[in-house]
Amino acid sequence: MSKRKLSRQQRWRIEKVQAEREQRAENRDSRDSEKLAAGEYGPEQPGRVIAHFGRTLDVLPKRASQRSPGSGANDPVRCHMRANLDGLVTGDRVIWRHGQDGSGVVVARSERDNVLERPDARGQLKPVAANIDQILIVFAVEPEPHANLIDRYLVAAEATGIAPVLVLNKIDLLPEQGGVLRELLARYEALGYPVVTTSINTDNGLDALHHRLAERTSVFVGQSGVGKSSLIGCLLPHEDLRVGALSEDSRKGRHTTTTARLYHFTGLGSDCDLEGELIDSPGIREFGLIHLDEQQVAQGFIEFRQHLGQCRFRDCRHRQEPGCALLAAVESGQIHQQRFASYRRIVDSLEDTNKH
Repeated sequence: MSKRKLSRQQRWRIEKVQAEREQRAENRDSRDSEKLAAGEYGPEQPGRVIAHFGRTLDVLPKRASQRSPGSGANDPVRCHMRANLDGLVTGDRVIWRHGQDGSGVVVARSERDNVLERPDARGQLKPVAANIDQILIVFAVEPEPHANLIDRYLVAAEATGIAPVLVLNKIDLLPEQGGVLRELLARYEALGYPVVTTSINTDNGLDALHHRLAERTSVFVGQSGVGKSSLIGCLLPHEDLRVGALSEDSRKGRHTTTTARLYHFTGLGSDCDLEGELIDSPGIREFGLIHLDEQQVAQGFIEFRQHLGQCRFRDCRHRQEPGCALLAAVESGQIHQQRFASYRRIVDSLEDTNKH
């Protein structure tokens, strides 16, 4: 589909709005510099971005002993950021300074361990959250999970460089012997993927999940109906998880339906000493593969990696080519036939998408 051409007047309006935004940022940065020079901000201290609203951020001081006088023990501080710090996201570790009026200013960003990016409607990657330890891929006994759907999430997770974990929810609905689903889980465990089973309807049904979340920063992904919201609600019973807060800057009804927020939780399960962090956002819970090419998809199947680059032809597409290392691995049982078929379906679906 070709892009819609803009008229001269439309281009002028867009450029005008962008120039006004840049000017506001410059003015804000100038005022910050004046306040910093005048000593209106306290000393630099570390913190963590827990929410992002346009040009403002909620920053949680790193330790209670470092928190500024007058702030609550667990209260974030609403901060704005210097103009040269565009691109901050939830989960970023930052250096900030507390102002006399109760607000703050972020002056620097610390180095990231990783960043979770999500493709927009045009396939352009946009950062969503940073410094994440694991992506929990949630599926359930009902609706019945399909291996290809799980594989798609695993490929997407592998592309981020963040460790994926499989979470089977609603295990109270499993047949006594586990059936085909247990066999499927065993296959992923054999590949080295951590697998957690959980349920909100049974005693101690969340213990395994609690232990997996302890001392880590996690995000949940998965299709609708698998119980992500129920699990998150159990983890954060005292939080208002409704999304749609107005921007603090504009207050013009621009809601933040894809804004990620970081939550800290303690007292998990039977062990009250367990604690962890969860980044929640509708924009994170489902993310696709349209930004990946065929080679990246193949890399997302971890058992393929040792065979990639071993084919007779450098441009092998792993279909009917003679000397294909992947086809040989399938034939010998080193790669499961269903996983290879799943790989082919994913690649074919991306090709169909690109044609349109």
